[in-house]
Amino acid sequence: MQIVIVREDLIADGPAFKQCPTMCDWKIQADNDSLYNTPPCYGIYVCGKVFKWIKKMGGLEGMKAHNEKKAKILYDFLDESKLFKGTVHTCDRSLMNVPFVTGDKDLDAQFVKEATAAGFVNLKGHRSVGGMRASIYNAMPIEGVQALVAFMKDFEARN
Repeated sequence: MQIVIVREDLIADGPAFKQCPTMCDWKIQADNDSLYNTPPCYGIYVCGKVFKWIKKMGGLEGMKAHNEKKAKILYDFLDESKLFKGTVHTCDRSLMNVPFVTGDKDLDAQFVKEATAAGFVNLKGHRSVGGMRASIYNAMPIEGVQALVAFMKDFEARN
């Protein structure tokens, strides 16, 4: 499914190229009020829910601020930790995926095992990179990041 927003003055009188499928001819879509075919109703419904949620969060700027706050909590801990280390240079850090290691593959595996048992899932890092990776996408609440950091602090104290 895709959502396309096009200014009306940019819609051409015909397809951009001859091989353009009718479904991708924005003039035909516009002339038919975006109802040239049966729309994917469930996908549109889900998108509407997500858009309303983003708007409630303060729009894109609000979502960005929310994600920056979550990432800061985790990165601040990693920067001060004596056990865990981030693997990405500060200027290249992601707001969504935070990779980290302990420096010991066995301890990494122990952390993933204990974290999984504690309800923190999918922390195992990429198979070619190793370590761990916390994915803190838009829907992850701040409380989830705080809980992960609390677990990491406890693990660090015990190891």
